[in-house]
Amino acid sequence: MSTSSPSTTAPGTVRHGAITAVVCIALAAVVAAMSSLNVALPDIARSTHASQTQLSWIIDAYSLVFAALLLPAGALGDRYGRRLALLIGLGIFGTASAVAMTASGATELIALRAVLGLGAALVMPATLSTITGTFPPDQRVKAVSVWAGVAGGAAIIGVVCSGLLLEAFSWKSVFGLNVVLAVIAMIGTVRVVPESAEDDAPSLDVVGAVLAVAGLVALVFSVIEAPTEGWLSARTLVVGGSGVVVLIAFIAFELRQRTPMLDPRIFRHRALSAGSISIFVQFFAFFGFIFLVLQYLQIVRGDSALLAAVSMLPLGVTMMPSSRLAPVFSARFGSRQVCALGLLLIGVALSVLAQLGATTPYWVLAVGLLVLGAGMGSAMTPATSAITSALPTSQQGVASAMNDLSREVGGALGIAVIGSIMTAVYRSHLDLTGVPTSVAAKARDSLALAAHFGGPVAARANSAFIDGIHAALLASAGAAVVASLIVFALLPRRDETSEESSTQS
Repeated sequence: MSTSSPSTTAPGTVRHGAITAVVCIALAAVVAAMSSLNVALPDIARSTHASQTQLSWIIDAYSLVFAALLLPAGALGDRYGRRLALLIGLGIFGTASAVAMTASGATELIALRAVLGLGAALVMPATLSTITGTFPPDQRVKAVSVWAGVAGGAAIIGVVCSGLLLEAFSWKSVFGLNVVLAVIAMIGTVRVVPESAEDDAPSLDVVGAVLAVAGLVALVFSVIEAPTEGWLSARTLVVGGSGVVVLIAFIAFELRQRTPMLDPRIFRHRALSAGSISIFVQFFAFFGFIFLVLQYLQIVRGDSALLAAVSMLPLGVTMMPSSRLAPVFSARFGSRQVCALGLLLIGVALSVLAQLGATTPYWVLAVGLLVLGAGMGSAMTPATSAITSALPTSQQGVASAMNDLSREVGGALGIAVIGSIMTAVYRSHLDLTGVPTSVAAKARDSLALAAHFGGPVAARANSAFIDGIHAALLASAGAAVVASLIVFALLPRRDETSEESSTQS
């Protein structure tokens, strides 16, 4: 049986509402950072002359480092203190954001976004494990539903705040939002969040951490670079294949450890496997969609950054309420039905959104966003609960990290895969006959640069980009439908879920 280290706050004075608010502010900061910069991509492309591949890296460098370091960061929080992990992570996140406000080139931005990901990796698992590791059972479910709602809704809030900032300032101001949220969260953490750590938490699995990071980086790198290098090029196949081999080696290594960072055997728990698949696919679809649609709205439709951001609000209108209602529906109908239906709704929404064209009425986008938000909110909370209930209290940092890992790996691969599909189709469908070589090269690199030339070049680029969106979103919709069937098959019936959870506790 595990024991937690003494809290800095006496048990009788623990304010669960205040703690929930503070950890959700910290969570909002790191989640918003995944989506908020998407609004600024057209401005970044024009300012730094970044190619479409570099734009993918500017967004994905954060998600990739975030995802790759989540498991070791969660384990560190379990062992040395979740409050300490929160403070260090927020410090790194806020400092890197402040430095990014001075950046002027795409390469510099990519590097700083990677540092931001390091800070976020320490923050996110500590937020959920603080709730699951210190709250009593009667308050834990409600707090987790709030956490799940913020985890989804913060992405939309970040987009809208960025749109407001871009009306008055440059793209660098988006990083200022990160600084403000980090400072507020640090002050709140010092004041109200108790320290919690597990005295018998295992030592850090350094070799496992290195293998996981190396495998994920190689795999995502090969996918993002594939449209430039060629999907069947030697470099793409070698790097991508190496990533897969390293990840297989990671699994084999973890199976032989007495105290692995991630024991692959936990996936024998069907509810955990189903929850992980559900979260992975939700954010694969979500962040890939956000990456494309904000460029579509600003460049193809010519909307301002603020109008593009506000156009996304229907997503939050249904996501937040449905995530709060999901526990009620799960208790009545079963997590199996609610989670699978949520994924099916995501697939339907993406199929609708895949029909967007240059002159499509806004109501089509709004309907798709409303359905997408309802689907994500419905699927998110039962999936998160399935993951966290699969492991004991002493491993809640790792359970939280598993939930976050599914989310961030899904997001990173969503941006990489969906962005790469779009880029490949865009380049293959872009007709540059009769266009000067120098202009053609820039137009092929980026839609934002093509739009800068105007006239026939911009029109052809817009058409090719829309073709790319159609292919990418339909592929994403198919993944969501397949995931819905898998989750329905894996999740136990509603009575079995509660029995398994009570047995483990």
